[in-house]
Amino acid sequence: QVQLVESGGGLVQPGGSLRLSCAGSGFTFSRAGMSWYRQGPGKERELVATITSTGGYTNYADSVKGRFTISRDNAKNTVYLQMNSLKPEDTAVYYCKAVVIATNLVFWGQGTQVTVSS
Repeated sequence: QVQLVESGGGLVQPGGSLRLSCAGSGFTFSRAGMSWYRQGPGKERELVATITSTGGYTNYADSVKGRFTISRDNAKNTVYLQMNSLKPEDTAVYYCKAVVIATNLVFWGQGTQVTVSS
């Protein structure tokens, strides 16, 4: 059974930090490109950051460049999103997504809520 389980969300003040985690199981995590998406209130889901299967390449949405860092630990089957200098507009449900190399297999987590407010 494939699972992607996000954790680490919560309420944080503007300027604060959070670290999200997404643990994968039921598939070969080390052969999956991983991404974080978010969906804010009344908004469409948008790509935040992505990392290749080996971690050798990362890419970010312009809105989070310089503030967010995506990383992964294939030994722990986990991808992370370190979020610094958080802003109210970062408030959203954050989802992780796995795309397994050379297949059409795509998996999503259930999401974790991040709220940035004073």
